[in-house]
This record gives sequence, structure tokens and C-alpha cells, in this order.
Amino acid sequence: MNYTIKEIADITHSKFFGNGKTKIKNIAFDSRTIYSAKQTAFLAISTQKNSGQKYIDKVIEKGINTIITENEITNAFVNQIITKNSIEFLQTLARYHFEHSDINSIGITGSNGKTILKEWLYQCLWNEFATVKSPKSFNSQIGLPLSVLQIEKKHELGIFEVGISKPGEMEKQERVFQPKIGLLTHIGSAHSANFSSEEELIREKLKLFQHSEIIFYNGDNLLTESIIRELYPHKNLISYGLESSNRITIISEISNRAEDIQIQYFDEIISLPIFQRDDATLTNVLALVGILKELGISNSDIKEKIDDLKAVEMRLESVEGVRNNLIINDSYNLDLDSLKIAFQFIREYNNPRKSLILTDILDSGENRTALYHEVAELVNEQKFDKIFLIGDEIGSFSALFSPAPSVFSTTSQLIENKALNEIENQIVLLKGARKFKIERIKELLELRKHDTVLEINLNAILHNINFHKSLLKPETKMMAMVKANAYGLGSYEISEFLQLHHIDYLGVAFADEGIELRKKGITTPIIVMNPEQHSYDSIIEYNLEPEIYSLRVLEVFNEQLLKSGNQQKYPIHVKLETGMHRLGFKDFELDELIDRLRVTNVQVTSIFSHLSSADIPEERDFTLQQLKTFDKNSTYLINKLGYKPLRHILNSSGITNYTDYQYDMVRIGIGMIGESSNKLIKNQLQNSVCFKTVVSQISEVKSGESVGYGRGYRTDQDTKIATIPVGYADGIPRMVGNMVGRVGIHKKLYPIVGNVCMDMMMIRVDGANVEEGDPVVLFNSNPTLGEFSNYCKTIAYEVLTSISPRVKRIYIKN
Repeated sequence: MNYTIKEIADITHSKFFGNGKTKIKNIAFDSRTIYSAKQTAFLAISTQKNSGQKYIDKVIEKGINTIITENEITNAFVNQIITKNSIEFLQTLARYHFEHSDINSIGITGSNGKTILKEWLYQCLWNEFATVKSPKSFNSQIGLPLSVLQIEKKHELGIFEVGISKPGEMEKQERVFQPKIGLLTHIGSAHSANFSSEEELIREKLKLFQHSEIIFYNGDNLLTESIIRELYPHKNLISYGLESSNRITIISEISNRAEDIQIQYFDEIISLPIFQRDDATLTNVLALVGILKELGISNSDIKEKIDDLKAVEMRLESVEGVRNNLIINDSYNLDLDSLKIAFQFIREYNNPRKSLILTDILDSGENRTALYHEVAELVNEQKFDKIFLIGDEIGSFSALFSPAPSVFSTTSQLIENKALNEIENQIVLLKGARKFKIERIKELLELRKHDTVLEINLNAILHNINFHKSLLKPETKMMAMVKANAYGLGSYEISEFLQLHHIDYLGVAFADEGIELRKKGITTPIIVMNPEQHSYDSIIEYNLEPEIYSLRVLEVFNEQLLKSGNQQKYPIHVKLETGMHRLGFKDFELDELIDRLRVTNVQVTSIFSHLSSADIPEERDFTLQQLKTFDKNSTYLINKLGYKPLRHILNSSGITNYTDYQYDMVRIGIGMIGESSNKLIKNQLQNSVCFKTVVSQISEVKSGESVGYGRGYRTDQDTKIATIPVGYADGIPRMVGNMVGRVGIHKKLYPIVGNVCMDMMMIRVDGANVEEGDPVVLFNSNPTLGEFSNYCKTIAYEVLTSISPRVKRIYIKN
């Protein structure tokens, strides 16, 4: 976009104050991730839970001089656009921008596969057409208009994904963006919580294509097939899928990876090399082929493009580095858009000190001089301590960068120079084109060099939290449990991410956990669920909020308050006993509790309890009795107190199975990791944790020979054994050995044989195309965390909290 303030006000029927000739090229709505103030306006978006109005002063401090807001502010030094509704303003501006662009467009919606297909289409088409796409997963009521506003005059093709969370939203999305080519991906059999049925969900999704000329859809879903033909009988409808009835389908055997897959496209046969052959990948490839054919790409070019297709690696890894550095590795792709996203990402960290390693930008149709001038301008705004440029092309523009960069022709030259050894206590951003292999720098700088890693996908955690929020009333608060090192994922890293996304409370088990978070800069309210008597002085010192579960505990804590000299009412959280028989006040203690509360220097911030069996359908009557007891006793306590604390009793299973009892707040734990006892809910959550390693060695073992300590496993035939570098010191229990547990290699499961060793275990891989160095999945999607927990005869909580600290944690954000 490129409009003056006056033009924007006219388009959106808004008022403006200030210099109407000021040009605006970017609109930001998140004060935390503003990477450039130049020609950027801040949109103060108002939602039911938050208001951008309160962040205006912060963005003005960052150099923003144009504010778009629903309420006029008293600052004569900034331009203002005053609008009635911030989200409608954004949608109106985007609709105008799209209508006045001359661009072919693809709109993608569905339950699964939207982002993957968007990225694949872009990878296949960027060098055929000047192409713009949705950044990351920008597909919401806010994300879609921001994506559309990226369209420039040079663009010939736009690829945008469109998401909805409830009925009525797609009509608004379709008013913003009307794609010429529609793509409906897989619709899950479990309908979204905000839709009454799968049929309602499908009908709502299909509203996006009212003005589309052609619609590709997954015809394996018979309900989709029926509805789309009812709604759009006169449109060009093309079905794709694994069933033979589809217009685009597979007609060959898929199990033999040595043979290409034969795809039937109407009357044509297209032969394609596809290694990964799970149903989801193959279905996505069929959709991709259909659209490439529609856009006039030849069969030979399609084959070449799909052969070169890279996995969707839109991820930024953060790993702990040497010399107390944090390494942000974004060495998967490099263009101007991904550079901006990386700058947004590092803005989310508190550390002001940072260094940049940046390579030539390849595969760009931009004018090189104009491109590097814009890159330098963006880089200079980030105020890096040190800049390292790799590549002769970007090196020739080094004079544009500030501070003066160190320039190297190759990655090897930088590594040999030893200059990186001088960086300490900083964020180090690695941003490079694949050709330069700057992941070698990550390997050099990272603290733990262990092939066994635990990957934590922060965006999946956010998706899971937002899904649970979609089941709740907008005003219901949420507390995230980060005790036990956030179930083994990393307490600080998870807490910082949740704080960034405005979680209402954090919950820890012991004061030490909360103190560590406070020392690292976490300011979100923290409840200590199991405060020990000796920790009360530290709880007060670090502004933590204790659970109070007995009269003795209340008295001891109040004594510590008096010793500390605290003059204000201190927040506490009262625990009620409702049938779990662990901790909490019983009904006959409530009157004495009230008497004590009246003479102590505390304020009851919340009243809560725990459900023992919310995940067990057979215990529904018991759970309902717990809820009844909680309601009665908490109501009695509130009436006697004379003020209304928050109430909360639902855990992750409670949120999904007993939503009507959400009260004022809920507590999420394993649900944000992607686990649920409710199968319909589980299908809509994302796996957020991947425990993986690599094959160290492959051995041929003769029939009758033994494998591992104790000779607990003997082969019954000539066997191929893969050894992997993970064992019980990493958190793998010995009991999963000897054919009990399995691991995933190339999407297939293989049994663990022999006794699990301290640092290794052995896998039987007969007849498999497995090589040394191949990746091995302990749990993620195959096997799942739940399946691995079953091997261990335990629950997911225990599996996660047992993973050793020596296992490197890698934090991934899309």
C-alpha cells in the first residue's frame, strides 16, 4: 500500500488531524513487534479483551508519528486518523486496495493444509509471476486485510489464506478479498467448537468463493461434494483427492518409493517424484498440481518444481548459545518479507543488545540497488551492536549499513575469522539464503551440541490456547500452568512467550519457580500453588501470590506479612476442598476462615479448587458433585467477604468437557501442549513438542545373536539394527525396550529392541531404507506423545517432565 493520510481517511470515511500529505506504507497493530517507524501508522485495535489505545504512548516513543484510533488523543505532535471501528477500518481499506489492484488471486480456506499449500504455491510460482502471499498464518479478521494491503503495483498474483473461527466471519472476509481461484482444503470430521455441525462449517467456508471463477476442493469428503454442487452448480468445480471419483487423483501404487507417482488430471497422466507419501502430503500435492495446471504451467515444469519443492520451514529456531547469547536461527529462506518477520520476532525479547549475520538475498526479482538500500534502512533501524555481512553482492553495499559491518565472501571466512567469539550476552540473529549454509554458525555458537533435541513449537502452543479460548466467554480469564519447568518445555521461555500474548496468570508449584521467572523479567501475576512455609518472605519480596489452603497457613503467612512491613492488602488465592482430599478448606471451616480474613492484611484475589476426574467420562457424576460443592462453598465465601474474587476450577479437560462451569477463569496445562482426553478436541489441537534424534550407526546382526545389555533380546533372523544416541539419562524409561516401544523413521514405526542403555538404544529396521544420520522421532505425530506415554504405561505429564535437562531445547516460531 502507498496512500496519504488524507486518502486513507477518505477511503475509510474517517476524520484526520495533522499533515494529510504524509505517506503511509505500513500499518502496525502490535506495539511489541514494530520493526520500522518509517511511513508506518499504528492502528489501535479494540477487542473485547484488550485495547490498543493503552499502547499509543509506547509506539510514539518508538518513532511512530501517525496513529489510527477510535478515540482522539491529546498529542499535537502526531497525525491522527479517527475511525468508528478499528477492525472495520482495516477491512474497508483492504477491500478498496484489493478492488483497485490488477492482480490474479488464489484464496485458500479449509480446516488443515492452508499454510502448507500457500507456501508450496509460492515456491512454485514466484519465478513465474510477481507474487505476494500472506505472511506466516495471517488469515484472521485482522490478518487477512493486513496481508491484502501488501499488494503492490508490480504484483501479478496474490496467494492468501483465509480463516474463520465462528459463523458470520466469512462474509466479512469475502467483502475484503474475492479470489478468482478458490481452494478448499481438507475439512476435519470434527466440526469447530463454534459451529453447530460440520455442514454449517463447510457452508460458512464456501462463502469465500461466491465470486470465484474456478473452485478446487477436496472431493474425498462427500458432504463437501454435496454442498459445493448445491451452492455453485454453474461454477467450474474441480475435485481432487485420493478417491478414484475425483477429477485429480492418483492411479498408481504409492508404497514403492523407487517409482514415481502417477497422477491423473482429467484425461492426462502426470508422473511425479514424491518421497513423502502420507495421505495429507499426497492430497496437498494433488491440489497443487490442479492450480499449477490452471495457471498454465507445463507438465515438465510441474515435475521439476515439485521435485525441487522444499518442506514448509517457516520457522525461527531459538537456542541457548555460548557466552550467554541467545541464537535465533532463520537460515531457511531469505527475502525482504522474511527479514521483516525476523526483526519482528527479535523485538519480542527484552534484551536490547543484538547482533546480525546477514547474507546476499538471492532469487529476488527486485532491482538490486533499490533492494539493498531498503534492506540497509531496515537493518539500521534495529540498532544492532554488530553486523556481519556474507556475500560479495551485499558486501558491495556495506557502506549503507550502520554500525560499519564486517564483510566476508563466504560463511567459512566468517567462522575462521573468530570475530564471533567476541559476542556475549546478546541476541544473535542468523538470516541467510540456503546457499550460504549459515546454520554452521548456529552449530558453532550453540551451547549444547547433542543430536537429541526437544523442539517446542511456540505457535502451536498459541494455537492450542486460542482454541481453548474459543470455547469460553470473551471475558473469561486464563491461567497457564508453567510448573515443573513448564512440563519440561522450559519455564522461562514458555512464560515469556505467554506474557507476550497477554496470558492473565501464570501458575507455578513452588516459590523458587516463580522467583526465577521474576529474576528473568516476567511481570505477569504468578500464583504459587504449593507455597512452603520457609518461602513466604521470598514470595512477598518477589510479588508472588500464594495459595492459602488452611488456617495454619493463613496465620503463618500473615505473620510474615507483618514482619515484612507490608502496608497494603496482599493478594492471596483460597483453595477449597471439593472431594479430591488433597489440600483446601472444608465447608465447616469457612466461617472461621472468614473471621480470620477480616483481621489479616490480605485480599482474596481468587477462590479455586481442583477437579480430580474431568478427563474420565465414567466419573462425570463425581465431577458434577465437585462442581456443585465448589459453587455452594465459593458462593457462601463471597457473600460473607462482601467483595467478589475470581473463581476457577476447570483444568484443560474441564475446559473442554465442562465448559458451562468456567466461572471467571480457567487453568490450562497439558491442553496448551496439544493433548486432550476428548478425541474430537484432540483432532483440532496441534502437536507442540517433538522429541527427536538421529541414527548413529546401522549394524547387520545374525540370527540368534543378542542385542544390548543382559542379552534381553535375541534375533530370530538376520536383522538390521539402528543405534540411536538417546537413553534413560535423557528421559526414556528402560521399560520401553525389548519390543515394547516404537520410534518413527521416515513416517513409519520401528520397534525398540534390547534394554534401553543410559545414552543409547537400539531399533530394529529390517527391510527399511534407513541410513546413518537419518532423523528419528521419539514422539511427535508418529508416534504421538499419547502413544509414547502408553508405551511407558504412564501419562503425558510424566513423560514430558522426565526429559533430561541435558536434552537441548529448541524453540520454534512460524
